[in-house]
Amino acid sequence: MPFISKIERQSDYNRFSSSTPIVIDNGASYFRIGWAGEAEPRVVFRNIVQRPRHKATGETVTIVGDHDPALLKYFDCTRSGPRSAFDSDVVFQFEIMEYILDFAFDRMGATGSEINHPILITECVCNPVQSRSKMAELLFETYGVPSIAFGVDASFSYKYNQQRRVCDKDGLAMCPGFATTHVIPFVDGEPIYKGSCRTNIGGFHVTDYLKQLLSLKYPYHLARFTWEKVEDLKMEHCYVAPDYVSEARLFQKGAKEAEEKTKMWQLPWVPPPVEEPPSEEEIARKAAIKEKQGQRLREMAEAKRSSKINELENELRGLEFLLNQLGHVQESDVPSFLAETGYVSRQEVESARNKNMQSLRKAKGEQKSEQDEFEKTDPNEKYTLINVPDDMLTADQLLEKRKQLSIKSMSDGRQRLKLKRQEEELERGRKQQLEEERRLANPELYVEQLRASYNDLSEKLNQRKRLKTNGGSSTNGNGLAGSVGRGERLNAAQRERMRLLTTAAFDRGKGEDTFGAKDEDWQLYKLMSKDNDDDDEEPDEDSVELARISSRLQELDPTFAPKVETSSSQPAEVPRVRPLTKEDFQIVFGIERFRCPEILFSPNWIGVDQVGLDEMAGVSMRRLSCKDERLEERMTNSILVTGGSSLFPGIVERLEAGIRMIRPCGSPIKIIRALDPVMDAWRGASAYASTPGFRTQTFTRKDYYEKGEDWLRNYQLKYSL
Repeated sequence: MPFISKIERQSDYNRFSSSTPIVIDNGASYFRIGWAGEAEPRVVFRNIVQRPRHKATGETVTIVGDHDPALLKYFDCTRSGPRSAFDSDVVFQFEIMEYILDFAFDRMGATGSEINHPILITECVCNPVQSRSKMAELLFETYGVPSIAFGVDASFSYKYNQQRRVCDKDGLAMCPGFATTHVIPFVDGEPIYKGSCRTNIGGFHVTDYLKQLLSLKYPYHLARFTWEKVEDLKMEHCYVAPDYVSEARLFQKGAKEAEEKTKMWQLPWVPPPVEEPPSEEEIARKAAIKEKQGQRLREMAEAKRSSKINELENELRGLEFLLNQLGHVQESDVPSFLAETGYVSRQEVESARNKNMQSLRKAKGEQKSEQDEFEKTDPNEKYTLINVPDDMLTADQLLEKRKQLSIKSMSDGRQRLKLKRQEEELERGRKQQLEEERRLANPELYVEQLRASYNDLSEKLNQRKRLKTNGGSSTNGNGLAGSVGRGERLNAAQRERMRLLTTAAFDRGKGEDTFGAKDEDWQLYKLMSKDNDDDDEEPDEDSVELARISSRLQELDPTFAPKVETSSSQPAEVPRVRPLTKEDFQIVFGIERFRCPEILFSPNWIGVDQVGLDEMAGVSMRRLSCKDERLEERMTNSILVTGGSSLFPGIVERLEAGIRMIRPCGSPIKIIRALDPVMDAWRGASAYASTPGFRTQTFTRKDYYEKGEDWLRNYQLKYSL
């Protein structure tokens, strides 16, 4: 629609006299307003209101209809979504309705505070009198409208097509709209509202169902599935299947016809940049830089090492000089001689010298512990004080004897451990040699034996783990499952801890509580502690053997796959993230194309326990007071389908097949789609408002206040003038 300035709109508005009616098609989806007698409405916009806040000033503004996406960078629309004045197809939010009417009259060019033109406004079938009364009050009180007339949009559409000989005087008007679906019977050109039928299913539910299916199918593209975009996808790709079951089987089998009916929406996608491998020059340059940095670090470390060696040597010379001086000093004068040096005795100076010598050897790379040097000496020279009685030794010699005993015990232990390891290595080598001989003798039998051993050990460890965690479920000889008691699952340390806890709790209730008087009592806490129970944390022989057999099988049998242990204590392995491709940004429409419009015929799919569109025709004809077969045949021979949801391809054929199943065999059935299912309601109202008899069907403000709401309850527009 071309842009028209406000001055042009006002001048165009003033050209029409006050007797020219304004026609309003107040639909739940779109609002259309224009002048009576014209073929097209002047203003068309979505019947919604949004009140976002300006990001800079915080001021709340009112946006009516579709907003420009460019405004989102100036306004915060997250806290205020689009709101409608309708509940199903009944107006109940008149504050929002006032915003919509203000916007509509402003776009028509109205300048004053009053609208001095009669109003013809559409409403739903059997509109509640409260909604009709509030709408009349809003138009009379707020806008000063001289007179009002209410009419049903589906009736205007039927009359408009009847005048162009698309349908007959007797027939059915089926209107699958935005929020509801209506069926109105017509007899002699007049609607019979007592026989009308309504279902709370419409285009809104189809769009919402499609949006849910796409969101579940592609959860990573939720931001792409806006209401406006899904609405466009619905109108562009959806269709009504002639037979839903057979159509679904085509897609289930993956037939070629199903592939042809599948559509694809490609989302914007930019391929990730490909990292080229570095060239040889770049690799050489990085290696040179790395080598240069390493050389610099080595030089710094060498300089630091040299500085430390110099410091230690100077300190060692000072300590040796001090020891030489102490050789000329008597024992009684040693403390006074060492008072200024910070040492107390000769032994402390010797200990400092020994530590300094060890540090110096370590810094020079000649680190050899005193213990290793001591072990390399002759055994007779190493342990000279071990066999000497204590009463024959001085205090210093006693300390030296204890030191020699400690070193001797540790040395003997290391020797025993070394011998044990050598024996284990020999035994392991002997077993490996025997296994290799068995493998060479019969490779297949050897692999089978390894697999059997692996399965036995794996089952044994799993059984042990089940007994430890949840008590395990063993099977007895009768084939019945039996559980193992907690006492049988506990190891020795756990049973001892349970015994101590039980004994302590039992003894607390006897006589005087003297626990803690003895030091031995506090040893119970250590025995009861669970920290000492580390038996299960260390790998046992079975686990080690299972790992060895698994490694051996992986070497010999390429088809072998080790069992994966599922443990709740071990974190699950994070799956590798593959790079996104062009196919990840493709939205494929297959069965969704006809599954979503199918809810018009099967509302129970979305939890609406009502009849479908094809059954509504039979319900509407059964509600008529006169049971005339000829009249019913004339009605089924002139069924007009109008409304936005009637634009789905295949809906006429599906309706004809569904109605034929509920009518007697041989009944004439003719279903016609309206000339323009979306605009015919407004065009029919515009043509009706331009007739001379329209003024007799309106009511003024005086009539409204004198006759009241009860008169509005019985008000009904006559369409045949």
